[in-house]
Amino acid sequence: MISAVWSRISWRKMLVVLLSVVAIALSSCSLNSFKTEAAQVPRIVVSSLSDPKTFNPIINTESSDVLAYIYEGLLSQNGLTGELEPGIAEKWDISDDQQSIIFTLQEDLKWSDGEPLTVDDVVFTYNSIVFNEKVPSSVQDIFRIGETGAFPSVRKLDERRVEFRSPEPFAPLLRFAGLGEILPQHALQNSIEQTDSEGNPFFLSALGTDTPPAEIVGSGPYYIANYAPTQRIVLERNPYYWRKDAQGNPQPYIERVVLEIVESTDTSLMQFRSGGLDVEAIPPEYFALTKREERRGNFTIYEGGPALSTTFLTFNLNKGSRNGTPLIDPVKSRWFNSLEFRRAIAYAIDRPTMINNIYQGLGVPQNSPIYIQNPYYLPPEQGLPTYEYDPAKAKELLESAGFKYNSAGQLLDADGNRVRFNLITNAGNKVREALGSQLKRDLPQIGIQVDFQPISFNTLVDKLDNSLDWEALILGIGGAGIEPDGGRNTWSVDGRLHVFNQAPAQGQTPIEGREVTDWELEISRLYVQGGQELDDEKRKVIYGQTQRLAQEYLPFIYLVNPLSLMAVRDRIEGVKYSALGGPIWNLYELQVTEN
Repeated sequence: MISAVWSRISWRKMLVVLLSVVAIALSSCSLNSFKTEAAQVPRIVVSSLSDPKTFNPIINTESSDVLAYIYEGLLSQNGLTGELEPGIAEKWDISDDQQSIIFTLQEDLKWSDGEPLTVDDVVFTYNSIVFNEKVPSSVQDIFRIGETGAFPSVRKLDERRVEFRSPEPFAPLLRFAGLGEILPQHALQNSIEQTDSEGNPFFLSALGTDTPPAEIVGSGPYYIANYAPTQRIVLERNPYYWRKDAQGNPQPYIERVVLEIVESTDTSLMQFRSGGLDVEAIPPEYFALTKREERRGNFTIYEGGPALSTTFLTFNLNKGSRNGTPLIDPVKSRWFNSLEFRRAIAYAIDRPTMINNIYQGLGVPQNSPIYIQNPYYLPPEQGLPTYEYDPAKAKELLESAGFKYNSAGQLLDADGNRVRFNLITNAGNKVREALGSQLKRDLPQIGIQVDFQPISFNTLVDKLDNSLDWEALILGIGGAGIEPDGGRNTWSVDGRLHVFNQAPAQGQTPIEGREVTDWELEISRLYVQGGQELDDEKRKVIYGQTQRLAQEYLPFIYLVNPLSLMAVRDRIEGVKYSALGGPIWNLYELQVTEN
């Protein structure tokens, strides 16, 4: 029987079989070796919902988990208080006129490749990259000062001191200049000086995800040792990192950080519960289940109050065309640009049910682009407009705007077109998918049909940044911190995050017929004024006006602000959790022990 089987298998097929067995064995050995080695090295494993699109922090347009590990700024931010603390710079001095900041760098700084990190790198980062008009970015947006949009000047004073000088008073300058990533001149100079056939610097494609890890030079606590797309990013401790503890020991203490690419929050949570991850955001719907597992799973769930993020529904209000083709169907564009339509949608959304069903009661209604915990937040009792669930009010608004209902209860516009639109969000984010499903159920109560489709995050980003051919979407913006001017690139009419009426980026196909409304211009003007004002109480008044206008005209219809919940393995010591800083903002001083 055995010889008969052998006679039916050619030697070539047998070779394939043997090679396959060897490959599987080697793969298994490699994985086991990785796990064995990892067990001997102090490390933590965290997750990321998608592969990075780039390792370039200047042109990056999305939240990228890996960048914070490999790059650092002149200053750092305390994750509990929001106060600024030393980073690459050991101190800073502000002039009496508040227009000059002099940073003094730490001594003997080095990049992750061992090259000296100097004042020249700081000057290069800002003058040659951030302020370079051929390198458009949202980072560039926030440094445009005043009505003219002028940049601050950056100059070297000596080997350790660099001066930032603003052309006029600009309250956020210290925070923006201090927290921006510094890049290595020796590694990137050529990419700025050399251009392609269209005159664009090669820097625009530098530090892509195909860049060999050894060529990605940073100043942060870690460097990229290995990147396997769709699988993981392995970060090793930067031996040249500047921080040391009180006894002179180099920090961070944790040798390795592994970012597992897990493109679903459900899968990510499953991996955490099985012990594969050390840190995990806990969705409200799984809080009760996960809470019961704390002791057995050797982890603690931290709660930091309402999260510092926004979740919203927005419509594409851009009336423009490209090459004669409207970005949005003109019929639908008229609906979206009707203020009564947007207000009706806001009244028709059942936020209490969202909080109870999707967030399991672990959230609060969201009504402002500025976080509830932020000192600049304007509460409803001080004049912030809100939209309580009221379908009858929604129908009344629609009929006042010329919409009407047919005998089947379907909403029609004045020309008899049925009101129906496409709604997208990023697939894999279960909360956003659940929000979209509820909107699909809520809006038929006022006669509107919603065609809801989750799509890949990279496809969604391409629609927002490039094609601009979307109708409605559910998205969130987070990470702006406590400085309200951090939202200026969202509210400036030409900002790179002004997604509801986006201007084309430099080098993109022009848009004909884009219109900017008076309220958009006013919010944009107020953000400029807020940056110019140095008195904090007056700034609160200015940003209060921006919040009123945002809620009155509803370019973003805010949904729910969940509580900030994060689970961390108990073997990680030194955690100081907050909604502002997250679970590992002080990673440099965390330690791991086996339990």
